[in-house]
Amino acid sequence: MKTYDGENIRNVVLLGHADTGKTQLASALLYTAGMVNRLGKVDDGSSITDYDEEEIKHGFSISAALAYAEWNGVKINVIDTPGFNIFLHEAEAALAAADSALLLVHAVSGIEVQTEKTWGFCQKANLPRALVINQMDRDRAGFKRTLEALSNALGRSVIPVQLPIGEEKDFRGVVDLVRMRAELYEADGSGKARDADIPAEMQEASTEAHEALVEMVAEGNDQLLEEFFDKGTIPIEDLAPGLRQAIAENRLTPVLVSAGLPSIGTESLLRFVADYLPSAVARGSVEGVDPASGEKAARRMANGEPASAFVFKTVADPFAGRLTYFKVMSGVVKTEAMLVNYNRSATERLAHVGIPQGKSQNPVPELRAGDIGVVAKLKETLTGDTLGDKQAPILYPPVKLAEPAISFAIEPKSRGDEDKLSTAIHRMLEEDLLLRFSRDEQTKEFLLSGSGQQHVEIAVSKLKRRYNVEVTLKAPKIPYRETIRGKADAQGKYKKQTGGHGQYGDCKIKMEPLARGEGFEFVNDIFGGAIPKNYIPAVEKGIQESAARGYLAGYPVVDFRVILYDGSYHDVDSSEMAFKIAGSMGFKKCMEQAKPCLLEPIMMAEITVPENYSGDIMGNLTGRRGRIQGMEPKGQSTVVKAQVPLAEMLTYASDLTSMTQGRGTYSMEFSHYDVVPQQIADKIISDARERGHGKEEEE
Repeated sequence: MKTYDGENIRNVVLLGHADTGKTQLASALLYTAGMVNRLGKVDDGSSITDYDEEEIKHGFSISAALAYAEWNGVKINVIDTPGFNIFLHEAEAALAAADSALLLVHAVSGIEVQTEKTWGFCQKANLPRALVINQMDRDRAGFKRTLEALSNALGRSVIPVQLPIGEEKDFRGVVDLVRMRAELYEADGSGKARDADIPAEMQEASTEAHEALVEMVAEGNDQLLEEFFDKGTIPIEDLAPGLRQAIAENRLTPVLVSAGLPSIGTESLLRFVADYLPSAVARGSVEGVDPASGEKAARRMANGEPASAFVFKTVADPFAGRLTYFKVMSGVVKTEAMLVNYNRSATERLAHVGIPQGKSQNPVPELRAGDIGVVAKLKETLTGDTLGDKQAPILYPPVKLAEPAISFAIEPKSRGDEDKLSTAIHRMLEEDLLLRFSRDEQTKEFLLSGSGQQHVEIAVSKLKRRYNVEVTLKAPKIPYRETIRGKADAQGKYKKQTGGHGQYGDCKIKMEPLARGEGFEFVNDIFGGAIPKNYIPAVEKGIQESAARGYLAGYPVVDFRVILYDGSYHDVDSSEMAFKIAGSMGFKKCMEQAKPCLLEPIMMAEITVPENYSGDIMGNLTGRRGRIQGMEPKGQSTVVKAQVPLAEMLTYASDLTSMTQGRGTYSMEFSHYDVVPQQIADKIISDARERGHGKEEEE
């Protein structure tokens, strides 16, 4: 395998709503480039980037996967990502390795929920992007309709650089609006195009579209604008670099067309990526922090710099062990290199560096700045870590993802499963950043949390298949919280006399509510040494531990401030333990006065249904204590937006299918916590006390 410099590398992430054809297009690009000898297909489980058994079984992507193509002296690293909402965190995490994005839009369905969401990911990451209207060969595919919807939703910077030649079954090629030439594709699915004149019936439309593209490219470039006014156009030798610059600066979002299964538009797309999308080192430098001082630091993306690499993905392979996917941010990373993990102060040996091609890895002697690689069996390194030269430390910031939305209690089916569960789960946590595993200290239940029910169910399926661990899923636990609505002032005094030394701790605290989402704040307002400084952390710890155990129903208490303002101590009998207990006592007394209440997670749900179902959907959501936030038309469908308690959405998937005869889809994400209505809260508290939670247990 040839070694590439960063100038000749393109790191491209494929984004978009589910079923827009990302995985099939990735396979078609690899086939067209001659990287594989047959066209992999999603339908028969032979695609290059959906190789996990769960992905083949379900027919959709679950995690980000990588492959590469070589095209005209350029190496294109393709990152294929999931489009379903519950796995979208994989797409967000993959952006750390990308330098540009191809955002796929279905030629029939048009803009969908995840289209705008993944567009938002790109904006947040300031990632140059192009839109690809894919599956142009499908019945009812519409280029003009989809382009108009994209322009309305995403702004006037959306501009076609290609026009489709034909639509639906007649889709057979594209017009390149830069070169003003037609590219016609063979019907054999090879992905190979032949250059031709633009069809006569498309001349007028192509000229208009070319002029619109020229104007948009010239707009942000004074030199090109002057040339445009002088000549009325821009020649191709100036238009091409102008387009490249406009894309890199996010002044322009080009629109292309393709169809993955018959491999139409794939050669044009490969050429576009190689010619117009930014190289892996185009941004010049990357920012991080100095691990020693915590101050900002920067590193030039160049081969001559000290080596550094950012780990953006980990896969727990049952045969190869832990696979670590990394991007070389600076310098050159060689096979057998010894690099320091700055996050964990550990040295790692990169025994066999390779480049990923789906599930296989092709060995290479070295990877240069900007390239993406994989290495097996690193001992300490996990996703989000930075590796690098011992003499030039730098830390790159990890990707921040949303919190899990749902938790299930899981129970091992046998004693043997229980013994293996912890090890297997922790390997999966290394791989999936949004899975969480914990144990409820009071119920002694194991809790597995994820972004949705299917996310957790697939994790359980992987446990059985990969690690031979079987567990039973129980009803989801709602992650309720407790908080206060009033102020309180109380004394926590712990005094105990036994034979020798006694125990004495005394603190006076005030408690007051904080704004939702602000957590816990501890204020030390002690003056004059009423409590020695070394005992004050113990008071805070006692309060925090009590808050974690809950007061009303055993759920953590959040969004409150404690002010420690007075107390007393004993020269001999006082200890950290005594003040910790005193803090806990003071907390409980304050909770009695501070109008405690339950909070529940509220989800922002978006439900897309045919127009004639919208009334039923809104009525159903209202019955689930939902608050309708609005409706908006989308083609023949309506998108209903509502804020609904998570407790009311656990069975929604099956109910929506029943209500809409399977034609409705929905997505939801965590929005905020809100107070549980008293009648419902009373029942939750009562049930908790029957299980031994809450203040009765404390008493």
